[in-house]
Amino acid sequence: MGKNKSNDRPLAQNKKASHDYFIEETYEAGIVLTGTEIKSLRQGRANISDAFATIRNGEIFIHNMHISPFEQGNRHNPDPSRARKLLLHKVQIHKLLGQSKQEGYAIVPLKIYTRNGYAKLLIGLGKGKKQYDKRDTAAKRDAQRDIQRALREKQKIAR
Repeated sequence: MGKNKSNDRPLAQNKKASHDYFIEETYEAGIVLTGTEIKSLRQGRANISDAFATIRNGEIFIHNMHISPFEQGNRHNPDPSRARKLLLHKVQIHKLLGQSKQEGYAIVPLKIYTRNGYAKLLIGLGKGKKQYDKRDTAAKRDAQRDIQRALREKQKIAR
């Protein structure tokens, strides 16, 4: 019997999300896709850097997520950047709705991956960073990098 393997390797990642937002909570959501979209997604032909999520009528949708058309012998290619429905529990949607209504909060896609053959989208509730927050984060990251570099040099000398 074949095993369902859990493959959490990201197919697409939003690297700007951690730069622009403080991610406070994350949720794993399923995505409603067509057959050709999942084939293209498995080839890594997706882009979520400009994507965002909205909640309408108790359902959550992701907009501006670009999945390139699958080229090998298909006839039906949907619009590459159409709005796609996300699959979450109703309680999670209501919680996200209440929290995203607050000033400065947004629902941000973080990465797309497959789990047990299904495409999953990791979304996060993010609070927008101000410019000085971004500079502070960069300064901390540079300081940590300098500390690690100094420790490596010290270990090389000790050998």
